[in-house]
Amino acid sequence: MNKNDKIGWVARWRIDKFRDENNIIAETLQAGASVAYVAKRFPDAVLGRVEFGSNVALNEGLAELIDIICGLGSPTKWDSSNARLGVGDGTASESASQTGLQGTNKAWKSMDSGYPTRSGQTAEWRATFGSSEANFAWEECTVVNAADDSGKNLNRKVSSKGTKSAGETWTLSLQITFS
Repeated sequence: MNKNDKIGWVARWRIDKFRDENNIIAETLQAGASVAYVAKRFPDAVLGRVEFGSNVALNEGLAELIDIICGLGSPTKWDSSNARLGVGDGTASESASQTGLQGTNKAWKSMDSGYPTRSGQTAEWRATFGSSEANFAWEECTVVNAADDSGKNLNRKVSSKGTKSAGETWTLSLQITFS
């Protein structure tokens, strides 16, 4: 294979963390407000941002993506109606043959309003987990085209990002740039 025949994929993940006991920040972000707007409006609530890269594309997701491109069968897109970002407490290393999150505790969240987006060759998915959601150690994340792991997971990343507690809102974003 010629090196010019490759399709590249660069994944960038981000978690923005807020103190949010009344779920006001969660509702604002879920309605489509930018993280920058929320951070400016509620500066004392900002707990931090974590950015990390890389992940493993999963075979089941790549096969579904090829079916979408080729118009084969009835594939499900990772669009605003179907896509969910998922988090779990699994620590098993990523492997292309996996079919979703591996942990015991798992949670999936639908897209914030206006997501996913595309700018140039970059797609972005974003979901906000409110104060009573996904309160466990965040060790893994994925994007799936269903309400849970019953769909096709496009990718999986394992990386310890802390333990989300009640009264906190965390926003998870995934950008994939194709080249």
